[in-house]
Amino acid sequence: MECTKSLYYLIPTILILLFSWMRFKGLEYILINYRWVFVCLFLLPISVAYDTFFFIRSKLMFSTNTAPKKHEELVEKVQDQVLQWNRAGRPAKMCTARPGWQNISFRRGKYKNSLTNIDVCLRDILHVDVERKVVRVEPMVSMGQITALLNPMGWTLPVLPELDDLTVGGLIMGVGIESSSHLHGLFQECCVSFDLVLADGSLVKCTKDMRSDLFYSVPWSYGTLGFLVAAEIKIIPAKKYVKLEYIPITSREDLCELLPAAASSDERFDFVEALAYDENRAVLMKGRLTDGEEGCNAKVNAIGRWYKPWFFKHVEEFLERNQAGVEYIPLRDYYHRHSRSIFWELQDIVPFGNNIIFRILCGWMVPPKVSLLKLTQGETIKRLYENHHMVQDMLVPMDKLGDSLACFHKEVKLYPLWLCPFVLPNNRGMVHSKSEAASEMYVDIGAYGEPKVSNFKPRETTRRIEQFVAKCEGFQMLYADSYLTREEFRAMFDHSLYDTMRAKLDCQTAFPEVYDKVCRSARD
Repeated sequence: MECTKSLYYLIPTILILLFSWMRFKGLEYILINYRWVFVCLFLLPISVAYDTFFFIRSKLMFSTNTAPKKHEELVEKVQDQVLQWNRAGRPAKMCTARPGWQNISFRRGKYKNSLTNIDVCLRDILHVDVERKVVRVEPMVSMGQITALLNPMGWTLPVLPELDDLTVGGLIMGVGIESSSHLHGLFQECCVSFDLVLADGSLVKCTKDMRSDLFYSVPWSYGTLGFLVAAEIKIIPAKKYVKLEYIPITSREDLCELLPAAASSDERFDFVEALAYDENRAVLMKGRLTDGEEGCNAKVNAIGRWYKPWFFKHVEEFLERNQAGVEYIPLRDYYHRHSRSIFWELQDIVPFGNNIIFRILCGWMVPPKVSLLKLTQGETIKRLYENHHMVQDMLVPMDKLGDSLACFHKEVKLYPLWLCPFVLPNNRGMVHSKSEAASEMYVDIGAYGEPKVSNFKPRETTRRIEQFVAKCEGFQMLYADSYLTREEFRAMFDHSLYDTMRAKLDCQTAFPEVYDKVCRSARD
C-alpha cells in the first residue's frame, strides 16, 4: 500500500518537474501548439506504465485475498482522521484528499484547497459473491478493473459505464450511465448497499431496507453526507459477445421515433444508444448479449484491439455507406468501446490518432490518462479549453428529444452527440422522475468537444442550455461546469430528503453542500 501511494506521488512530481523545465526552456509553445508531441512522447508511455502497475497490483490483491484483510485497517484510518478532526474542533469542512487532477472530469475543484483533506485510499475489489449475485468493492475501483475481473468469471454489472477509469465512488456519489440504462436505470439503481464513515467518525451500512433514507440520499450527494468506503453492486451473468445492429438514420424525425421505440421495445434489447453526426444524420445501435452460436458466419469485430479504428469513426462508416449492418463484438471490447478515443475528445489532442499507421505503431498506448492530461495542461491550455470547449451531459425526458436536439444544434453545433436512453424511477433522492408514473424514460445528451457556432461563449451558452433543460424538467450532470444559481440548482434537484439527512447526520459543519462543490465558482 505504501508503495502504491509512493507511486501516486512520484509520477505527478516527475511530470510537474518536467513541465516546469520545459516552460523554463521556452518550450511551452510546443505544449500549446503541438501538444500531441508531449502527449505521444511522454504521456502515452507513462500512462501505459501507470495502468500496467495498477492492473498487476489489482490482480495480486484479489488473487491473494489481501484486499479484504487490509480493508478494515484502511477504513479505521479514515475513521481516525475524522475523529481527530472532531477533537480539533472541526476547523474546516472535510473532503477527500484525492487531488482534483486524478478524477476523470476535465475540470478540477479548487474547493479542496480550503477544506480539511481526508485520505481515503481504497481501490480494491473485495469479494465476488455469486450466490447473492453481488460484488463488494472499494470506492476507487475502476470500471476497467471490474470488467477485467468479472467478465472472465462469467459475470458483469447491469450498468457498466464505458470509460476504463471511471470509479465506483464517482459513479455513486455523482452519476453513471450506459447503453443498458434503458433497462436498469442509472448506475445507482444497481447498488445494493453503501458503507460510509459519517461526520462523527462512525461506520454505517445502508440498504433499501436498512437506513433507507441514507441509502437513497447518497447518489448525487458528491461526498457531502459521509465518506464512501465500500459498496455492494448487483452482478448478472455475462456472455461472450454483444450482437450489435447499426441502423443509419437520415432525419431528426426518424431518430426521435426510432430511438424511443428501441429503448421501450418488447424485444428488450440489452443495449441501446445512438450517435448523432449532424442535424439530421445519426446511427442507432441496438445490442443483445449472446454467446455467438447463431452468428458463426457473422462478422466478429474485436473493436478494442489497438489497431482498430476508433469506435465513433467505425460507426460513421455505416452512415457514409447508408447501409445497416450487424457485428459480434467481444463483451469487454463493447463495454470500453469509447475508451480509446475518450469518446471523440482525443482527436482534438492527437489529430492523427485514428490514422492506420499511428494505430498500428502507437495504438497500444492509447489513450493517455485524462488525469495526466489535466496535470500537465498548464494555464494557457486550460483557458483555451474553457473558452473553446464544451463537456456536458444533459438528461431530459425522452419526449423532449427533438426539442433538445434543436437546442443543442442552435447553441453549439457540436457533433457527434452521444444519445443514451435510460429509465428514471420515481424514487426518493435528489434525482427522480417528476411525473406521477412509477418511472419515466429519459435520454442523456452528451456534448464533448469544440462548438462550431461563431458566438459560443462558455457561460452564456451553457446558461441557455441549462435553462432549457430546467424547463424540460431535466437534469444536468454535475461533473462538468454548472452555472446554475443556488436557487436554480435547488429547483432542478430535489433537496427534501438530502436536507433532512444533512441535519440528522450533523453535516452542516462537516461537509459543504453539493452546490458548493459543483458550481462554477468552486472550479479552478
